[in-house]
Amino acid sequence: MGRVTEVSQSSIQAVDLFAGLGGSTCGAKAAGVQVVAAVDTWGLACKTYADNHPSVQVYEDDCERLDPALIAAEHGQIGLLLASPECTSHTCAKGAAQRSERSRTTAFQVVRFAEVLRPRWIVVENVIHMRAWSRYRGFLAAIEALGYQCEPQVLNSADFGVPQSRRRLFIVCEHGRKPPNILPPLAVKPVPVRDIIDRNGTYAYTPLRSNGRAIATIERAERAIASVGSRMPFLLVYYGTDGSGGWQPVTMPLRTITTLDRFAYVRRRNGVHEMRMLQVPELQIAMGFPPEYIINRGTRRDRIKLLGNAVCPPVMEQIVRTLKGTYRHGDCATRR
Repeated sequence: MGRVTEVSQSSIQAVDLFAGLGGSTCGAKAAGVQVVAAVDTWGLACKTYADNHPSVQVYEDDCERLDPALIAAEHGQIGLLLASPECTSHTCAKGAAQRSERSRTTAFQVVRFAEVLRPRWIVVENVIHMRAWSRYRGFLAAIEALGYQCEPQVLNSADFGVPQSRRRLFIVCEHGRKPPNILPPLAVKPVPVRDIIDRNGTYAYTPLRSNGRAIATIERAERAIASVGSRMPFLLVYYGTDGSGGWQPVTMPLRTITTLDRFAYVRRRNGVHEMRMLQVPELQIAMGFPPEYIINRGTRRDRIKLLGNAVCPPVMEQIVRTLKGTYRHGDCATRR
């Protein structure tokens, strides 16, 4: 077993496993870390990642097949390992559909890479329902067997200046000692979803009460109008249900973005309610990505899936700053 990497604040190299379009990388780089390698099996995600992080070597491969010794040989000492293992067989959004144990066990690739790369820190992100997995305790134990101490924490992106309420599990690990708790910046206030909505006439609307509109959609809209009044805009959960009435006011952060196109903005104009779906640039900002982040590969559905699977960069930035010890009390890490 190799020696754990000794790092300084100015020379931390990181690897991002299950990297997706690069949310964790975006946050880590904002915190001053040099991400040198990223791994993902979805070609579209790899291309989008490379569009935004051209200096990072992207391995379009399955983590189970890729030899971590190859990364060690090509990039040298790694101080930070980031990972977002597959979550679809953990999340409640899957409903009653059958779970894949093979998908869930991708988490153990973190252990395999950590054993070879020997980073000082490991940060694993997943849905909070991962804690109910029968092998969750065994997963933590396998990391701890390598000499790490693990601190699982549930963090809400809205507490970090992201205009979305997104609760995720972050397992923060440090070799040889207990890692710090991750605290949100003191100065941050919740950012309402109205701040990310484009009201410049960029996107086309259709009448809310148009022919063919689902009855359930109209019923959700009627509940919203009864609550906020006929003149105030609101958001509909257009596809599926969220257990909260199927709508939300625009004065609070957006509810959790998923891999499906599910939020519609409704406004009153010339005495008539009209609506449109939130668009990718709006959802991108609601995830905490900077507006200049390039997401133009694949279809609209592909892009929303990329975003729905992503890590909010400001949350990861704060985690990495805290681990590095460069977080100053009261800082705001948000980049919008």
